[in-house]
Amino acid sequence: GWVARYTSPDTGANVQLVTRDATASEDSVISVHTGDLEGAYEEAQELGYEIVHPMTTEPWGVRRFFVRAPDGNVINIVNHRD
Repeated sequence: GWVARYTSPDTGANVQLVTRDATASEDSVISVHTGDLEGAYEEAQELGYEIVHPMTTEPWGVRRFFVRAPDGNVINIVNHRD
């Protein structure tokens, strides 16, 4: 697939569009970037959320996991390597 990303030069906020993710069993509806991926993973497990895609370090430089939200949507929780 492909990724298109825009980062604001003023705030550093970014918007990213992606195509289907062939490396995961389900596509996510949104990605959430975090500086504490391990903490987010632990919290998702403590809250009993279904982990759809296990914590993985991907070859293209991200570490991530997918979680199913209570409404059924799949969310990609991700951290980019510096």
